[in-house]
Amino acid sequence: MHLLIPAAGSGKRMGVTGNKLLLEILGMPIISWTLKAAQKSVSIEWVGIIGQKCDFPRFENILLSIGFSKKWQLIEGGETRQESVYQGLKSLPNSAKLVLIHDGARCLATPSLFDQCSDSLLVYSALIAAIAVKDTIKIVDAERYIADTPNREQLWAAQTPQGFSVDLLKECHAKAIALGWEVTDDAALFERCQLPVKIIEGEETNLKITTPVDLAIAEYILAQRID
Repeated sequence: MHLLIPAAGSGKRMGVTGNKLLLEILGMPIISWTLKAAQKSVSIEWVGIIGQKCDFPRFENILLSIGFSKKWQLIEGGETRQESVYQGLKSLPNSAKLVLIHDGARCLATPSLFDQCSDSLLVYSALIAAIAVKDTIKIVDAERYIADTPNREQLWAAQTPQGFSVDLLKECHAKAIALGWEVTDDAALFERCQLPVKIIEGEETNLKITTPVDLAIAEYILAQRID
């Protein structure tokens, strides 16, 4: 399985400048934990890290420091996540037929989740890891008055990895460029192209590091795993 990791990691909501994936948890950069999980996955054989060139020396040092032994490539990204993933797709080896895309900031994903998504991608042309929403969700208007309350049983919170047929995802990205679509994840491109996307049960702990509170939670979870 081929894995692309978008790793631009803006630190705006974290309150820091530079790439937030270089912030440390338990003495190691956030992206180190993501890569260690990919290293332990039995299905992943190649990893492409998509980021800005200014971060490449740090990424190389991290790969060396954790003894990353699988094939890897550093890929220069674009202005947006969508553009960066497309750059990643174009940099995949010619032999790549299936790809997982996983946000570098989701450093708590386990090797077993990577493998579960890899196995499922042999059956489905597109999938995402997700968890059922527990809270009641409110849709609000511009003035923050409640406009609607959707059925919670139909709501799932999207995570990554997300997995796709490489050829189909390239086609969706090309169509997005032609029609000017802007989306927040690759599954949304499949939706726009009216292609089915399967939900795979994710992990409650697979949170995305966005704020200082997330950083503290991740540190606690990782500390428990080490013990």
